Amino acid sequence: MRSSRRSKNRLMNEINVVPYIDVMLVLLVIFMVTAPLMNPGQVDLPQIGKSLAPPVAPLEVIIKKDATLALRDHAKGDKESRVSRNELIAILKARQGAQAEQAVVISADKSVRYEEVINVMDALQQQQIKKIGLLTQARAK
Repeated sequence: MRSSRRSKNRLMNEINVVPYIDVMLVLLVIFMVTAPLMNPGQVDLPQIGKSLAPPVAPLEVIIKKDATLALRDHAKGDKESRVSRNELIAILKARQGAQAEQAVVISADKSVRYEEVINVMDALQQQQIKKIGLLTQARAK
């Protein structure tokens, strides 16, 4: 009589793994069904001979210490010409009309106020000039 009472109060130290196996089998079936339905990503690689023209050299808008503007056309040499803001916009609009992919980079002296750089960039964006970037100098190690 004593032994029957003890077996009822004894802790059970077994794990029932059947529910885990059922879950794993359901997940396996789901992956097997959905794997063929997935569309693998395709990458369109460039082909040789597709490039029609070399990239156009960018136009550089230079903001000097005294907040005056200059324009440098790298395609025509490294000569810079002093321009006003209205002249700059007119020249850039004309170049954008001739070459829509013409990039414009802004280089400013590090002592120029950030506000002046943003004003020039805003004026260019208002004239629908799309490719605008900032030119920086790499740090010397």
